[in-house]
Amino acid sequence: MSRSHPTPLSPSRIAAELPAPPPAIIAAARSAPHTREEHDRLSAAIPALATIEQVPPARPAPVGDRITVAAFNVERGSHPEAAARLIADARVDAALLTELDIGMARSGNRHTLRELAGPLGAGYALGVEFVELGLGDSRERAWHAGVENAIGLHGNAVLSRHRLTDPARIALDDGALWFDGARNGERRIGGRMALAARLADGKRPLWLVAVHLESHSDPADRARQIEWLLRGLDRMAGGAAAVIGGDLNTNKLPRDPSGLSALFDNPSAVEPLFERFRSAGFDWRTVNTTEPTQRTRPDGTPRPPFNRIDWLAVRGASGSSPRTVPAVDMTGRVISDHDMIVADITL
Repeated sequence: MSRSHPTPLSPSRIAAELPAPPPAIIAAARSAPHTREEHDRLSAAIPALATIEQVPPARPAPVGDRITVAAFNVERGSHPEAAARLIADARVDAALLTELDIGMARSGNRHTLRELAGPLGAGYALGVEFVELGLGDSRERAWHAGVENAIGLHGNAVLSRHRLTDPARIALDDGALWFDGARNGERRIGGRMALAARLADGKRPLWLVAVHLESHSDPADRARQIEWLLRGLDRMAGGAAAVIGGDLNTNKLPRDPSGLSALFDNPSAVEPLFERFRSAGFDWRTVNTTEPTQRTRPDGTPRPPFNRIDWLAVRGASGSSPRTVPAVDMTGRVISDHDMIVADITL
């Protein structure tokens, strides 16, 4: 399916809970022709793709001069309690989260973000990236054969101890790339997106943006997605301070810390998305380490060598104390194939 220029900002309804996709639409989608026309017709009939679920924190924390921000691909959110503990132990104020399931068999048919946010007393803004027509990748299809998805949503979120306002979805492609099932046998309705929200009570505006770039892509495509993200963000925020973070799938970078260190100040020749960041006033050097962020799951996949595919970028504020936090629980069990990355942001 061809790619065209997406609408940078997707109008969204704000709700306390995402609506479940109509069962008749899901049934029709599973047997529909693999065309963009069918994808777009079906996606228009799924309200969740145009809705942001927003829940306030139980007791909003005041915003001081500095906040600690994390980015974490939680890999379906299958271990929400352990992820919450990791976030709490790192004293994170706001987390940019990707790969969150809502009602997927592979993650226990739970609302993974709700279960993650609860122990933290945090609020969030959650947007849907994909409506899943199946059980997931080949491993998940084998593990959960015969089980149905209760809802079948998958998305990205900004989680925060502070109040959030003005949440918005920013489209990164024009959708339908996963509708034909050619990628890992997964069939999905929707497209890559970023979820942005602004701290409501800061001394000056600070936008927080969670992003997951396409995994089946190349450096030029990733740079285009960042261009669309930055264009959408600036339509909302102008040149306001912002932190962008998430899984950028920068798989062409060197797979060892020494190699990445040599490119760290200017990795644009390998991954041109960094030049897009630089041109828009974003810096990555003060908010990232050169450590890899991939990790082997308990099933033995993926295998090293690994590189750094998760990143933070900051504009209009000072970043410091970057750290990469292993994605393991208290027993040493791996809870995601991505480590969490954390930095302090001085407003």
